[in-house]
Formats: sequence, C-alpha cells, structure tokens
Amino acid sequence: MRFSQSLALLCLASSAAFAAELPFANNVHGSYVEARTADVYTGACFANGEVGITGDLAVLAWKIDRGSFQGVKLDGLSVVGVVRATSTLGDPTVASNPSRAILIVDERATLEQQGALKAFAQKMGKTLLADIVRVETQPISFDVENGNIHSRNVKLMAGKVASIETRPLNEDDKICRHEDVYYDPLTEVEHAMPAFTKEQFYAGAGLGTTWSYPGKRSAFVGTFQYND
Repeated sequence: MRFSQSLALLCLASSAAFAAELPFANNVHGSYVEARTADVYTGACFANGEVGITGDLAVLAWKIDRGSFQGVKLDGLSVVGVVRATSTLGDPTVASNPSRAILIVDERATLEQQGALKAFAQKMGKTLLADIVRVETQPISFDVENGNIHSRNVKLMAGKVASIETRPLNEDDKICRHEDVYYDPLTEVEHAMPAFTKEQFYAGAGLGTTWSYPGKRSAFVGTFQYND
C-alpha cells in the first residue's frame, strides 16, 4: 500500500512538473471594430485621391467574449489600439511602418490581465502595435446592437480618449456606384464587414496629434478567433 501511494504521488509530481513546462494554450474570441482616416469601402478614384495624403491614423478594438491568453482569463474585457503610421495604412505600394501606438486597456482588468491584454493586442496587431509609446487604463464599453455583429451597429467608447460608432452601409453611401472593399482589415479577423463610421476620434496624448473623422466609409466590424 505504501509503495502504491508513493508511486501515485510520484506520478502526480511528474505530471505537474511536465504541465508546468508546457506553454500556455491561447484561445480567445470575440468582436472587433476598426476605423481609420481613409475610406475602406470606396471607388478607385476616391481611394487614389487619399493615398499618401490621409489614412495614416486608426483606432482598433477587441472585445473578448471568452478566452484566455498566456494562461490569464480575459472574459468580457476589451483593449483598444490607437495608431499613427508614416503613410496610408494598407497602401500596397508604400510601407506604412514604422508606426507608433497607444494602448488603452480595460480599467476592470487586474494587473495580470492588463499584461495579458497588452500581449494579446500586440500579437493581433503585429507591426502596427510593435512600438507602444503609452499604455493607459480607461473605462471601455464595446456595445453591439442586440449582440449581433452583422447588424454593423457598434459603439466603442474608451473613456473620453477614443471612440468609434458605426452603422450599416446603404445605397446612399455609394457615390461612384461601383464601390467595393478597397482595403483589408488592419488585423487578422475571422469575419469582417465594411461599415459606415458615424464617429471616430482620438483625443489623448502620446502620438503628437488628435483627430475626429466622422461621416466616412472607413470602418470594419467583425469577429476574431485566436488559437495556438
């Protein structure tokens, strides 16, 4: 009996040690919204008129419905990235990097969760969020009408620092009558739809500029899923 108990304890210790050596499994999914200072749903004539002139600024946000990152549960928390690039984001002919970014993390997050939110956002944002010059906490609300992202009615508020509000595109938003999705979303998404930007602003510090860019066809809304 004593031998069996010792063997069982040894097996438990070995299993615990083995588990401790394994990397954390990341499994995160939720809703996503972005808006930039250039139309993403547009005709080529409009897009060519903006390239190199505007479109170097953007606000992007993730609301985590469920999941963990780096072993930290992030259910219900949000994180916002604000980006200032060197050229029009998404222009295939001119690199928009290096860019600088502000990160806004949900004030409800613990210190451990704040670290995981930052790591998650940088994983999703890649080079866009590689150079974070400022991190701050704010009350973040990320509301999707009736919980249905396909409504395209999304309202993001990060305190009084940053905001995006979107609605569906309609026939009146077609100026050229041959509009299409001209740019891809700025980050990896599971599903994305272009939307009309009712409001987009950044009024914080750290980027050397602030902006308000409402009334444009400049947003994407969708869902994301990250697993590894």
